[in-house]
Amino acid sequence: MRKRWAALADRVDRATPRERDRSVDALRAFAILGVVLGHWLVTALTAGDGTLHGTSPLVRMPWLAPLSWVFQTLAVFFLVGGHVAAQGYASARARGLSYRAWVGQRLGRLFRPVAAVVALWTVVAAGLLLGGAEWETVRTLLKLVWSPLWFLLVFAALTAATPLVARLSPVWPLAVVAAVDVWRFGLGGPQWAGWVNVAAGWLVPYTLGAAWARGAFAGRRPALLLLGGGAAAVVALVVWGGYPASMVGVPGAAVSNLNPPTLAAVAFGLAQCGLALLVRGPLARVMRRPRTWAKVALLNLSAMTVFLWHQTSMMAVTALGLLVSSDLPGLHTVPASAGWIAARLLWLPVFAAVLTVCWAAFRVHEQPRPRTAARTAGRTAAAGSGRASGERGPAPARMISRA
Repeated sequence: MRKRWAALADRVDRATPRERDRSVDALRAFAILGVVLGHWLVTALTAGDGTLHGTSPLVRMPWLAPLSWVFQTLAVFFLVGGHVAAQGYASARARGLSYRAWVGQRLGRLFRPVAAVVALWTVVAAGLLLGGAEWETVRTLLKLVWSPLWFLLVFAALTAATPLVARLSPVWPLAVVAAVDVWRFGLGGPQWAGWVNVAAGWLVPYTLGAAWARGAFAGRRPALLLLGGGAAAVVALVVWGGYPASMVGVPGAAVSNLNPPTLAAVAFGLAQCGLALLVRGPLARVMRRPRTWAKVALLNLSAMTVFLWHQTSMMAVTALGLLVSSDLPGLHTVPASAGWIAARLLWLPVFAAVLTVCWAAFRVHEQPRPRTAARTAGRTAAAGSGRASGERGPAPARMISRA
């Protein structure tokens, strides 16, 4: 097995274009894994009165808030997304590829896997209701499945708007976020106004990524300013501004830093982006190791599949556990002690094993359809050039050379 893996890793390494910036793929993989592990650690399902209820260890153990600082990595994903989209669109224009064809390729890669999740959970929800399951149980499960999809909608909208926002200064959406928060929290404005920040808040790291694609972070000083300024702003906003310390939503909390994004969450994202830009060099050196690079490349190939099915994996383990007991520690019990955390850590490999099964079953939906791939290859060949080094591409040895 080791020899086969080593051989595959060597083929992937040789097939990767020399000019590809592997640190970009590493940052994307880090962002996806952060979201997955974060959800598995701060999301819990408790069984009681014949129903499942969603909760979080952050409700009863607020001292765990620093955990959210490690695993709330969406800003890094938007940073990389803006970088790749800006480079990809510039490359498409240079090749003579139309905006419609370019955006169709990118959005297709996002939404093909979504169709599989929606179809399966529509059937599961209908089956549960017809089988007599409580509506509260079905609603809890569907909320866990659907709630992360807001991220894809925002990401897709920003991707489609890349030609309009690629050269936008991050200062402008940051100013919008600040103005909305002052209106909501300082001037008594309506809370629904905060949803403006869903677009403006994630536009900040996205436009930073586009600026990165233009060479704005060639030196270390801008990244250091982002890291230091963002971190200082977060501390000030939490300590003196009254913002929550948790960078994810906490059930029952009066204010969420994430839904919708607040100025504190955006400042935290700036610090994260600064740190990500600072570690590009070390990451690139680590990615020169064939076995390490192969793991990152394979994860990037199915990043959306992993993201879309990780909650289903956790719920499947939780449901199957009910066949054994309705009181399994770290799985069905109330997350109210350090013991729960220790027990939950033991369940993570089980979640990962079930996620691997989901990945094997559904990753095909993330790959281009044969006819689409053939048409794209024909247009690319006619244009006379391959993808730019920043364009996201598939990872297996027979496919990564197209990236």
